Amino acid sequence: MSAIGAVFSCSCLRSSVWLLKPGMQMSSLHTAARCAVRDYYEVLVLGGGAGGISMSARMKRRVGAENVAVVEPNKTHYYQPLWTLVGGGAKQLAASARPMKSVMPSGVEWIRSQVTALEPDKNYVWLENDIRVSYKYLIIALGISLHYEKIKGLPEGFNHPKIGSNYSAQTVEKTWRALQDFKEGNAIFTFPNTPVKCAGAPQKIMYLTDAYLRKTGKRSKANIIFNTSLGVIFGVKKYADALLEIIKDKNIVVNYKRNLIEVRADKQEAVFENLDKPGETEVYQYEMLHVTPPMGPPAVLINSPVSDASGWVDVDKETLQHKKYPNVFGIGDCTNLPTSKTAAAVAAQSGVLDKTISLVMKNKLPVKKYDGYTSCPLVTGYNKVILAEFDYNAQPLETFPIDQSKERRTMYHMKADMMPLLYWNALLK
Repeated sequence: MSAIGAVFSCSCLRSSVWLLKPGMQMSSLHTAARCAVRDYYEVLVLGGGAGGISMSARMKRRVGAENVAVVEPNKTHYYQPLWTLVGGGAKQLAASARPMKSVMPSGVEWIRSQVTALEPDKNYVWLENDIRVSYKYLIIALGISLHYEKIKGLPEGFNHPKIGSNYSAQTVEKTWRALQDFKEGNAIFTFPNTPVKCAGAPQKIMYLTDAYLRKTGKRSKANIIFNTSLGVIFGVKKYADALLEIIKDKNIVVNYKRNLIEVRADKQEAVFENLDKPGETEVYQYEMLHVTPPMGPPAVLINSPVSDASGWVDVDKETLQHKKYPNVFGIGDCTNLPTSKTAAAVAAQSGVLDKTISLVMKNKLPVKKYDGYTSCPLVTGYNKVILAEFDYNAQPLETFPIDQSKERRTMYHMKADMMPLLYWNALLK
């Protein structure tokens, strides 16, 4: 929900099929050795999320583990797609976490540090404590940054009850507590006026809230409200139409072009700006508030030579090779690829990027093309999921010979049970 290191923000099926082909070798877990950082690596990977770990495993097979290093400061790796279910009380937070050293490919050096600057014209990066590391090839997989602080009253507002967020390990369990403590009033769910990882997640918890309140006999006392900065419920019409029917059936109120700008947690008030009428605000009283924070590129990428004007890594949308620096590549949430930022996208991108780099290493032109495939299992209840899969053109790109816009129990079990196994034992390997 990657990053989260970089995040595996939604689960994926189609792009995981290749992971299960006969003959695929599963790497064993290991303990990464802490050793002195060398000043040069053939392949340097920035970020230890889904994109960074999966690419470091692939590069290990290309150039040998001793020639690959991953720069990642965090000691815990999270499978964030599970946080939707943690916030809804269906899974435990601990099930989403593993030590970073256990997912790091064996023999690959883990540099426990933060990137402070990139110098692609000189083929090196700066780390904390003025450490300089050079590379032959650079893979940028730094994920996306959360900015709760851009909402007045946060993050300190999370110290109060009735408010939570499924986008952070520190706040996801507060969502579940707020849901359990609900008595009567407004249950409000937000979508910010920025790019986000897993664009379906802000409304998944809304559907789980509806289901929980029905189960506990409180639904008649609740007004469920989705205040979204967007002008549509979902970017792909086929799935949007299905979701609107569900919203109508569940009696959920949707207010478009509403952006959360302030939380008065002591008064249980949320302030929204009407984006159609800049400067005009609306104040809502809440009994439960789920916040999806504003997001943006990591600070080190803003005004970096590798980034576009908005701070995202500037890569070719088909090959994932940097547009200016041929030995630099990007993957996942930190890039400017015009597709949803999900782990399903990372899974699809990793196969393409592997082929791209292998050809670049042979002084050949990349030929494998990424079609923008991404996926979002839209949880609509405790045993129902709509499996949305689509491409750059927001056209369905589905795996199964069925209508995937229908709610299905089998897709729920795929998201809740099958995909975590695929993530830990296949994608990261």
